[in-house]
Formats: sequence, C-alpha cells, structure tokens
Amino acid sequence: MGMKCIGVDVGGTSVKLGIFETTGELVDKWEVTTRKEEGGRHILADVAASIREKVSSMGLDLKRDVVGAGLGVPGPVMPDGNVEVCVNLGWHNVNPQKELSGLLDGLPVKSGNDANVAALGEMWQGGGKGYGDLVMITLGTGVGGGVILDQKIVAGRHGLGGEIGHIHVREDEKEYCNCGGQGCVEQICSATGIAREARRKMESTDTPSSLRAYGDAVTAKNVLDAAKEGDGLALEVMAVVSRYLGLALSQIALIIDPEIFVIGGGVSKAGQFLIDMVQKDYDHFTPISPNKPKLGLATLGNDAGIYGAARLIL
Repeated sequence: MGMKCIGVDVGGTSVKLGIFETTGELVDKWEVTTRKEEGGRHILADVAASIREKVSSMGLDLKRDVVGAGLGVPGPVMPDGNVEVCVNLGWHNVNPQKELSGLLDGLPVKSGNDANVAALGEMWQGGGKGYGDLVMITLGTGVGGGVILDQKIVAGRHGLGGEIGHIHVREDEKEYCNCGGQGCVEQICSATGIAREARRKMESTDTPSSLRAYGDAVTAKNVLDAAKEGDGLALEVMAVVSRYLGLALSQIALIIDPEIFVIGGGVSKAGQFLIDMVQKDYDHFTPISPNKPKLGLATLGNDAGIYGAARLIL
C-alpha cells in the first residue's frame, strides 16, 4: 500500500473529508457536522477525532502511512496559515493548520482558501487536468474563484487573489453586495444573482414567461431550464448574466492569460449551454486574439475541495 494524504474542506454546515493515494485516487470520503457554537472552537477537534478514527479503521498508522493533511477554509488565509476571520464559522485570528497539526501529533498540515483549493483540485484531477495554468470560477450561492499558475495557488499578498466575484462590472447597480460594493460579478452571476435578475425582469416587463408561475420563489435552476427551452424572458436574463461573466473573464484573460477557465458551482450544471452563451460574450470582449484561454467545465463537483486540499500537502 502506498502513502496516503488527507483532504479536509471546511464548510459552514459540514466538513468534507477524503483520504487519497498520493497519485490522486480517492480512497474514501466522509463528512462531519460543522459545530459553529462557541466561536467554532470544536470544529478542528471534531475533524482530528474523525481522521484518527478513519485512519485506524483502515488499519493505517497516522505517523507511518500518512504524508499530511490539507485544509480548505472559507476565508482568506495568510502565507503562514493565519486566518483573520471566517464569517461562516465564527473563527477570528486562528491558525487552523497549526492547530490541526497539533491535534494530530505534529502531522504536516497546509491550508488555503476554499475556492483556491477547489481550483487546485480541478487542476489535479478535474476539468483542468493536464493544465498547469488555470483560473476557476465557482458560480454557487456566491461567486468564488481561484488562480493557479505553474500548478501553484496565487493567493496574493492579502489573500485577495482570485476574488473574481467582487470584480465591479455593472455601473447602474443600486443594491449593495455582501462585500459592500455595488455591481459585483457575484450580484449578477451567482445562483442568487440570477434569481434576482429574473425577479427584476418579471417586475419591469409584462413579457409572458413560464417563470412567472414561480413568482418570487424563482431559482437560478428555473431560469436555466426555461432558457434551454427557449423561454424569451429567461433568455433575456441569461443574456445579462452571460455578458457580465464574459466581461469579467476577458479582464482576467488579459491580466493572467491562463490556459483554461474552469467553470464550476451549481450554476455550471447547465453545462455546455452555459459555456456556449458565455463564449460569445467572452469572444466579443477579447477581439485582440483568437489565441486565448479556453472555457471548460469543472468535473469534480462538491469534491473539488477535498481533492485540492489533499494536493496542497504534496
């Protein structure tokens, strides 16, 4: 049996864990509940206990058979592993990699921001396999991003590298984003943003649409399904979403110029339909050259985080 590595992806409701061969095959994956009470101080202890239990149930020895563990956390991570704040966990000024290492008898632990780590996972075993330079955009409840150059995460000096969701793209936005800005990519292209665009469109027009049956409960999935079926209003909403996403991608392409953009998150389940729409706008904003980053889909889904976390330690 070869050496193993462990990937830990800390989310607001659950912590996903995976044990991997160092070559990238997933051996086993499981979850523990994220206990957020008392400032989230039980989270890492729960993780450590769960890792110990799993490792011994597999007949492995932590010291002998495990190279280390990687940790993806929902917030900016400084180069030394310090985390100023993870709003969804209650963490303030902690060093989770140091703490987890201590709880696991000094096992090497490396940490990174969850979106950056997911990008690393897609590079290693997902939609970016075979590429050393990629940018991942996650279209979920929010919009996350990760920049990988030469197979390494570019987190930036302040942990702001890859915060694609907060690039300002729309001038006439009156509402505020969670970041305090107005007109962010996240306000338009996230699942939440797509639903909001649809509600606005329904209020401001009387175009008949199958979406009207959902009223204010309309979701991004409703919009994408209707757009695929040719619903006029849904297509108008997606034209807005696609335009601003294409704009953001063009700006990133002209700064970083990766080999490929990998699009993930729940919204990317729309698949090639979404890619084809965005491609048109992206091409419109990058007339400078046909030789530019490709657009592709993420393939690891919710497992991208554990894959990338495990890859951090190698």
